[in-house]
Amino acid sequence: MLRRIDSFLACLLTTVALASVLPCRGDGVRVFNILAIIMIANMFFLQGARLSRRAVMEGMLGWRLHLAILSCTFVMFPLLGMALHTALPGMLDAPMWTGMLFLCCLPSTVQSSIAFTSIARGNVAAAICSATLSNILGIFLTPLLVGIVFGRHGTGSGGGIMPIVLQLLVPFIAGQVAQPWIGAWAHRHKKLLSFSDRGSILVVVYTAFSEAVTQGLWHRLPPLQLGRVGVVDAGLLAIVLGLTMMAGRLCRFPRADRIAIIFCGSKKSLASGVPIASVLFSPRDVGLIVMPLMIYHQVQLFVCATLARRMGAEGDGD
Repeated sequence: MLRRIDSFLACLLTTVALASVLPCRGDGVRVFNILAIIMIANMFFLQGARLSRRAVMEGMLGWRLHLAILSCTFVMFPLLGMALHTALPGMLDAPMWTGMLFLCCLPSTVQSSIAFTSIARGNVAAAICSATLSNILGIFLTPLLVGIVFGRHGTGSGGGIMPIVLQLLVPFIAGQVAQPWIGAWAHRHKKLLSFSDRGSILVVVYTAFSEAVTQGLWHRLPPLQLGRVGVVDAGLLAIVLGLTMMAGRLCRFPRADRIAIIFCGSKKSLASGVPIASVLFSPRDVGLIVMPLMIYHQVQLFVCATLARRMGAEGDGD
């Protein structure tokens, strides 16, 4: 029998279809970028208001969990990328393999990692710390990893730290400050927090996919090559999800921490990747190099949306 289509996944598919037909352009890009910033800041404010101080401290002090997530992001991914390139050199052309290896060197996403961890009933406090730390370290580690993986050195810019602080940490801290007064209200209105999580993801999907479409995603690559990139991206994500699930169990992390490892350790940041690519690579090559990242970004959102909803339902049944 056909199962009912997941409503959030249906929303994601509708959002991608809308971005393909009616991508935001001109002033619309600025409007949706501002909207995404507001919704993401609101999500972090509500997360801060909902989480108890004890939960935040436990999340910050969980160094084993942070080390596991960062190892997935900055060690496991590059090794997997090099292994796939060695095993399947003819699967993609040179620019696409360059983009794939670059993808493997990037930091994790922040907002979607935390949102999916929240949806799946995972350790949100630890996810906030690990995902944010991953993005800050990525500014320095990604150019270093690119230099190692490609056999040359690169330099990065530290200009990305302030937006992370202003958009993520400041609202979260503000929510924590307001927690004694509005914490109970946030707990009573869980649907508001859920709407914030999902709404922020949909806005990010529309904005990111609009950018990909306006840059010629459907025209700059032959359909066969585009399909192969999608297959490699999907295969890479499947391997990473399997390894993160296995690592969490082997290291005997509790369920909430395993969820954080899965959703923080399997993501790659489009928001960080595009500006870093513009610094590390020639401007004429950047467009093609970021194509694997753009496709991976969409694949990870679709797959992890379904997985998070399923794990969240399992958690509700416990």
